[in-house]
Order: sequence, then structure tokens, then C-alpha cells
Amino acid sequence: MTDIEIANSIKKSDISEILRSAGIEEKYAVKYGNYKAKIDLKFLKDGETKKDGKLILVTAISPTAAGEGKTTTTIGLADALNKLGVKANVALREPSLGPVFGVKGGATGGGYAQVVPMEDINLHFTGDFHAIGAANNLLCAMLDNHIFQGNALNIDKNCIFIKRAVDMNDRQLRFITDGEGGAKNGVPRADGFDITVASEVMAAFCLAGSIKDLKERLSKIIVAKTTDGKLVTAKDLKAAGAMTALLKDAFNPNLVQTLEKTPAFIHGGPFANIAHGCNSLVATRVALKCADYTVTEAGFGADLGAEKFLDIKCRIGGLSPSAVVLVATVRALKMHGGVDKNDLKTENLAAVEAGVKNLLRHALNIKDVFKLPLAVAINRFPTDTNDEINLIKKSCEDIGVTAVLSDVWGKGGSGGLDLAKTVLNLVDNAQNGFEYAYSENDGVKEKIEKIVKKIYRGAGVKYTEAAERDIKFVNENGFDNLLVCMAKTQYGFSDDKTLLGAPSGFTVTVKSVTVSAGAGFLVVKTGDILTMPGLPKIPAAENIDVDDDGNITGIF
Repeated sequence: MTDIEIANSIKKSDISEILRSAGIEEKYAVKYGNYKAKIDLKFLKDGETKKDGKLILVTAISPTAAGEGKTTTTIGLADALNKLGVKANVALREPSLGPVFGVKGGATGGGYAQVVPMEDINLHFTGDFHAIGAANNLLCAMLDNHIFQGNALNIDKNCIFIKRAVDMNDRQLRFITDGEGGAKNGVPRADGFDITVASEVMAAFCLAGSIKDLKERLSKIIVAKTTDGKLVTAKDLKAAGAMTALLKDAFNPNLVQTLEKTPAFIHGGPFANIAHGCNSLVATRVALKCADYTVTEAGFGADLGAEKFLDIKCRIGGLSPSAVVLVATVRALKMHGGVDKNDLKTENLAAVEAGVKNLLRHALNIKDVFKLPLAVAINRFPTDTNDEINLIKKSCEDIGVTAVLSDVWGKGGSGGLDLAKTVLNLVDNAQNGFEYAYSENDGVKEKIEKIVKKIYRGAGVKYTEAAERDIKFVNENGFDNLLVCMAKTQYGFSDDKTLLGAPSGFTVTVKSVTVSAGAGFLVVKTGDILTMPGLPKIPAAENIDVDDDGNITGIF
């Protein structure tokens, strides 16, 4: 059966049952039909003295076209912990419509480790992303209206930084000219669109700790410069209050369920190769109040999502993971070892041995740089051979890391029991000396270079002239104390997406450094990173349909 057929074959519990399972009184819930609810953040305020559960981070090797199953493993691990009698829940990002209709076709897990209702979650859900896009576009509209209405702030229309946003892959909108049609129709200027999940509004939304904090973060968003070089913010345009009003309801975390009725908090969704790639801070905090263990994930490989989760989200939110799970597949490691996607079903120990270096580098980063307890989950496929699996296990054992088979796709929580037992043992017995990869007090270049050398294992960093000017601007305007959010290819450790495995001796080129004052970090762009993706030649949207009874098919 397909993922959507499996999801529809299992009866869902009413959301009232999931609320009871999570220990949330119905007075804190706003129900969206029978299977979805938003949780009022008064729940956090009223329960602030309640002890937090332990936080488990799930990350992965550098992603490949073969797939790794990080979200599936996250969901299955939470289900498995519950099967062992431990109260657990899961905290995930919301899927973006762009990837759903583009390549991914959905992002709610797979097989028997899914969150439901998967069609709703993958599509409009509770409207959070629409609200975030609307808040972003309100700011843009107020900016252009200010210029049109006389430009009292003397905004330079050639120095506007913010773009409009839409939650769709649409390369046609990357660069546009708007305001055309005569004096009554606006001021003509070069403009463009970002996908909503790459917007600074999304990043600020996901890192805010309260409505007050959200409003303050939105007010700090830098939108433009004046003709004499002064910065213009959302506060200057008096936009932050109205933006927050649009986001007030969306800011409450969403509660749904896994196929095994585990409570699942799904909220926010910044991209991991341009933003910080984690679900909202408030959703994680709510989840931690509701269980002994919260299992969460960070986008793409550990060099991106996990690094940002640990260096940005944990630092801002005061979080400290109790353990980390690193997901890998034999298939993906073969690709890192040089095997073509069409040849992955054939046993190839040499390719696994070459590709496992990618896994080991990620593992050593978690273990030795961040000093966190770590287990490796080998997400099993039917074509994997025992010799290939044993090679991975032995390689991990050689660096002091336990690797465990996981079959949550095919068996749900039952297929993750060994992984769950390993995680519980790590939490109880392994040493945890959590450290960040860099200090907030480090200079901008020092922060960047520590990430490149300690996490990517690169030889150094090269800065373009534009990046040097950006860093000078950052230092002169007092933004050098902000955290660093690296924007680079997700496919490998370097800024060259063709360098798979565990390359060495490379230099990372920084092309620009931009200030996301509302999010609280600097975006350091390397390589060719797009903030508005395009659709592939054959979009996943071509296979999505609805029958006469309103049943959706084709989402996977």
C-alpha cells in the first residue's frame, strides 16, 4: 500500500483523546474538526512550574536522492518509546506546499510511522503558513505604500531588502518588476518573491518565545535603507502590531497524532539550507511539558539542521538535548560511495565502506564537537544485505557509537524497539557535556570559520568582496553579536553539491552575509542557494488528485 492508503486504513482517535493522552485540558485547546487542535499558550504560562521532559534530537547523514527516512524514524521512535511504557510525544515541522507539489510529495513520515491526517498536514493544515505569508506581504505592502504616499522616511527604492512571499515553488517570481502601469499604480521597482519558509518572518515566528517576543522580533526586521544609508525596520513602518495580529492564532502550536495515537506537535517550518530548519520553539516547549520524552528532528543533514538546532534554537530557547539519533540508510551510503541511484539494489561493500565516511564525520561532530550522547539508526530497506549492515555497525563501533537497525516504516513502533532501548540507555548512562560549536562573543569571521573547520572539516574560508563589505556593515552597525545561520548546499559538507562523502582540503566561499535581526542571526550564503525553488520537470503535483467523494490521492 502507498503511504496515503496506509494512513487512511487506520482509524484515527478523536482529538479529545489525544489531548487527554498529552495531559492537556480542553480549555487550552481550539479544535479544528475531529483530528486537529491548536494549543493556547496559556498552557505554558499556567504550567511553567511543571518539569520538562527529556529532548531527543533526530538528525541524518547528508541527504541523497535515495532517501534517509529522518521524519519516519522520528515518528517511529516516539511510538516505540510509548510501547516500552515511556510517555513520549513528537515535535515536527509543518510541510511546505512547495516541496509537497515539487519533489517530496509530502513530509509526514512514511509506511506505518506517519502523522495524520496526512493530507491536511501536507496541504493547508490550520493555515499557519498562509498567515505567515500574509504577515510578510503586509510588511511589503506597507513599505511600498509608504514610498508611494510621499516617502517621509526617504527610503531608497534601490536598497530594499525584503521580498514578498508565497508558499510555492515558482521560479518565475524570483525576479520581477512591479508598480508599473502609471503613477496611480505604485512606484516601479525591481522586486521578487521568496518561498514563505525562507522568509525572515518564518524564522522569527519559529524562534519567538511569546507573543511579546514575536512582536519585538518582527519590529526588528530590516526592510530597506534610506537615501543617506540609515536602516529602515518594520518598527519604523509601524507594521509590527498588525503583523502580530495576523499571526496571533497561528502562533499557537498544532496538535495531531501518529498512526499509533502518539501526540504530535507540528508547528512552523523554516528551510534548513537557508534558515534554521526546526519546528517552533513554543511547540517544543509545549511538547516538553506533556511527556517524559519529546522526539524532534532538524532538517537535512547534521551539518545543517542539527548544527543550527544546537547552536541557534537551543541557545535561544535554553534547550539541552539528552541524546541524538543519526539516521542513515545503506542505499544513501552507497550513493555517497559513488554508486548511481539505479544500481543501489546490488550488494556493494566497497561503496558502503567509502560512503560510511559521511556518516562517521557527522557522528564524530555530534559526539566530539557538541559532546552529546549519540546512537545511529540504520533505516532498513529490503535490499540491504547483512554484510552491508554489519560493515556500518562495525564502523560505528570503532568510534564508540552504537548503530541499531530500525524498521519503523514497515512495522511502526514495534520496528523501533531496539532503537528506543538504545536511546533510553544513552540518556541514563552516557556522559552529556553539551557544548556549542562557537561562542556568541566570537567575531563574525571566527564564528563562520569555526563551523567550517569544526563541523564541515574544511581547510578554510574565502570571502568575496561583497561578503567583506557585508561583514564590515555588520560590525559597524552592532550586529556582530548575532548567531550565524549558514546557507549552503544540503548534499555535502562543502559548498559544492557534487562533493559527496567526506571531502577534505576544500575551501568554503562566502558570497554574502545578511542580517536577519528579527530572527536573531546572520545568514551566511555560500554556493548557489535559492530562496525561491523551482518545480522539477515532472512535479509531484502531476500525480495528486481528488476523486468524486473528495478523497485525495497521490500524496506520499
